[in-house]
Amino acid sequence: MPAESAPHERTLMAWPCGRWSEFSLLEQAFVNYAAVANAIAAFEPVTMVADPAFAAEARARCSEEIEVVEIPLDDAWLRDSGPIFVAGHDGARLGIDFRFNAWGEKFATWDADDAVAAAVCDLLGIDSRRAPIVLEGGSITVDGLGTLITTEQCLLQEKRNPELDKHGIEAALGDWLGITTVVWLGDGLIEDRDTDGHVDNLCAFVEPGKVICQAAPGADDPDYPFLSENLSRLAEATDSRGNPIEAIELPFLPRDEHEGRSVAIPYTNFYLANGGVIVPTPDGGDPTEADALAVIAGAYPDREVVAVPSTTLAMGGGGIHCITQQVPAVGDQFAGG
Repeated sequence: MPAESAPHERTLMAWPCGRWSEFSLLEQAFVNYAAVANAIAAFEPVTMVADPAFAAEARARCSEEIEVVEIPLDDAWLRDSGPIFVAGHDGARLGIDFRFNAWGEKFATWDADDAVAAAVCDLLGIDSRRAPIVLEGGSITVDGLGTLITTEQCLLQEKRNPELDKHGIEAALGDWLGITTVVWLGDGLIEDRDTDGHVDNLCAFVEPGKVICQAAPGADDPDYPFLSENLSRLAEATDSRGNPIEAIELPFLPRDEHEGRSVAIPYTNFYLANGGVIVPTPDGGDPTEADALAVIAGAYPDREVVAVPSTTLAMGGGGIHCITQQVPAVGDQFAGG
């Protein structure tokens, strides 16, 4: 599996539908998704998958540069339900169609979302292969050289792959994504109730041997024990080449309230486009925003940092990384930086 930082052919997204329709946030979700898509389109092509009932809305809201295609959907988190692409030494790409069961059967129904990966690959003319395990794209980050970081909270959750222990999951990641080294973090954010600790709220590879990682703003922060444990694990980890992994800490974690519960808006849930970093920020800004964007800009000095207000995405259960999926460019397999 190539790193997200490797060149892309395009970005895939899915337009709000399904569970979003049950929220009072649907209109704002339209605004947020369109803003993210339009921001990415400044760097690379964007294909927006839309359920037929919402396709006209997608076309009206997105810029003309964005391609809208109609495929049935249950929900709109394509990072998790869409294909994950791998590349061979000959440059050929393959879409891996992992099983999807709505984050451990939390939300019914998911049949359309479980079928969307194969449909997207057919649309793109890329061969796909069905994998026998449940895996969501937001639960992993890779360096393009065989190293993968994930969390025990998510991949060992009992309603995803109850027949597999840690060694079985590592073997499956090796078989399907070419992974040779798995770095296991512990738990994700307390606020991440829907996905059981997806790693894209915690860290992302900058390059092989270096990650940017969520740290707690202080020892009194409710996420401090878990985030500190994750940093400790990273400090002891080595990658597929046997090298230590450097962690750039991002000690900023803005929050909001939604329906009586705390909602985190982690800056770490950003997306790497060709030449850009699209970063979720709180609506209306936050005192930590400038410092957080400066840390991210320092980690990716050759990319333009673009902030997109994304509080609504957080209230729906995710962020910018959660709603995007990269299609690697042909021939750029195993590019780590």
